[in-house]
Amino acid sequence: MAKAHNFRLENSWHPIEGEDCGGFVFTLFNLSDAPVSGFKLAYTSLTRVMDDPACGNATFLMRNANFHQFAPPEGFVLAPGGSWRFTVSGLWRPAKHRTDGAKSAYLTLGDGAHVPVDVDDLLLGGRPAEPAPDLLPKGEVTEPFYLLPWPKAASLTAGHAVPVALYPAEGTGVEDLKAVSAVIALYRRLFSVGHVPLSLAPVHEGRALQFQQAEDLGAEGYTLDFGDVVMLGYGGPAGRQYGLTALAQMLHGARTEKAMFRFPSAGEIADAPRYVWRGCHLDVSRQFYPVADVNRLIDILAWYRMNVFHWHLSDDEAWRLEIKAYPTLTTLGVLRGPEEPMLPQLGNGAEPVGGFYSQDDVKAIVAHALALHVEVVPEIDIPGHSTATLVALPELADGQEAPDSYRSVQGFPNNALNPAVEETYVFLGKVFDEMVTLFPSKLLHIGGDEVASNTWMASPLARKLMADEGIEGTFGLQSYFMKRIQQMLGTRGRRLAGWDEVSHGGGVDPEGTLLMAWQKPEVGVELARQGYDVVMTPGQAYYLDMVQDEAFQEPGASWAGTVPPQHTYTYEAVGDFPEALQARMRGVQACIWSEHFLNRDYFNHLVFPRLAAVAEAAWTPRERKDWQRFAALAPLSPKL
Repeated sequence: MAKAHNFRLENSWHPIEGEDCGGFVFTLFNLSDAPVSGFKLAYTSLTRVMDDPACGNATFLMRNANFHQFAPPEGFVLAPGGSWRFTVSGLWRPAKHRTDGAKSAYLTLGDGAHVPVDVDDLLLGGRPAEPAPDLLPKGEVTEPFYLLPWPKAASLTAGHAVPVALYPAEGTGVEDLKAVSAVIALYRRLFSVGHVPLSLAPVHEGRALQFQQAEDLGAEGYTLDFGDVVMLGYGGPAGRQYGLTALAQMLHGARTEKAMFRFPSAGEIADAPRYVWRGCHLDVSRQFYPVADVNRLIDILAWYRMNVFHWHLSDDEAWRLEIKAYPTLTTLGVLRGPEEPMLPQLGNGAEPVGGFYSQDDVKAIVAHALALHVEVVPEIDIPGHSTATLVALPELADGQEAPDSYRSVQGFPNNALNPAVEETYVFLGKVFDEMVTLFPSKLLHIGGDEVASNTWMASPLARKLMADEGIEGTFGLQSYFMKRIQQMLGTRGRRLAGWDEVSHGGGVDPEGTLLMAWQKPEVGVELARQGYDVVMTPGQAYYLDMVQDEAFQEPGASWAGTVPPQHTYTYEAVGDFPEALQARMRGVQACIWSEHFLNRDYFNHLVFPRLAAVAEAAWTPRERKDWQRFAALAPLSPKL
């Protein structure tokens, strides 16, 4: 339970005539028994101020990315029970939603002590802020079965009786028994008080389950035939798990919502996924997720029959992966706080925060995922988004480059690894050497996104490299860097994956490269034309941190517009691709970016049911999708 502190900051946004971005009003309350003076107020907010904002009753001191610091007028004393009100205009963008204000705050007193300040969501000044409407209709089903994602083909008769449990028929082999046990464990982790759907021992009023392997079904395909005995056919271990999960879902639905769902008494299912890549990305840099939460998300992916967990392990805010060759990455490179090398960002306040995954943690998470047929694709985001890396390893910077000579779109100064610093490649080589021992995936995602257009232009070393190699501009340098990284990965038996900007400035060799189209759908088509394999993850449909409605009270980001669950569900990524290029489109992926996820309630509100919508888009043929059916099924899904 959150503890109330002695200071509280209220913040609101209001429009200003003649200014497109409006302004903030802040009011700091002193709830302590003592007056304070000579203090500074710091807060973090994604709605950043410009370098020289207009302030009323305050002095602007500094900004670093999302960190802002102000001071009251000289000589001001904040008495017990009193307040300090000040205004700020000169914002980079208008605040549109409740999460666009201050996410955290603290005071630095005259003696240097840092004092927590409570802060809540942004208020809308001057007019009421109506809540968002219901985002998911009640829905309806024409076939009374809980299956999510919906199968490729199904012809089922609803039964009146629900088996107590399904159990392996006599003579079932040990590998099939292990698979049943694994799905029992998965179900119990997701639904701790649910009625277990499967049993290894025969159950009175249960139904026997027989297994038959048929390689022509493909590695992920399965069939189910229902009668007095249930027959599960599968092409490989993944298909067997998917068939067992489908059975567990149907029993779960029939018990949880008896008026809506049944268990089949007869009929058959013939199922296989639509796409080979059915992914979910998680950003653990902006906010740290404990191992238990990461494992639970992987469990949810398995429940939805998704097969890729894209793990975003580094960014400006933190480097989260233990690298034994560089221990400072997980000391200096993870700590954010008032007295740390990295200032608070995105919800951090007076107390330092950190967190990283040890190599033992990583091995356990990867093993957990592989047991559920989920591939873990790790990402370290380079060359941009590298503030934490450069704080931990300042020797990777060009010492002659002027500080603050460029800024990223998020406001971080000089945040990119320099392609002209040869030690960069020594560093990355050692990082890759350790990563390939931890992650069996043949893909290693190296980011490549959001390098500012003037990056490295003030670096003498970069200028010399450009002259020596005939390289033009920032993105020519990025291409040079990426090509070297691609070669380094190749010698280690790994292929390069990255965000769509990897193609800029000449890109890399498309052969074997997988790029993720996130900025807009048309980018994916252009990448395919250039010969790249593509995963579609456009922010306008599959970014699960985006707001779901235009209402001010709806939380989330809004740079990609409004992404209601129905749009996530109905969006057809392959529809943008000419038929000749569709083979390049390998699949789809949800992306969970964590700037706004300060608590689990916000996570669950924004991620669900849209993650399930992406899962069905990844698995179910277009003609088998049904929004009303999905809306009826989605509320039964597990959450974090």
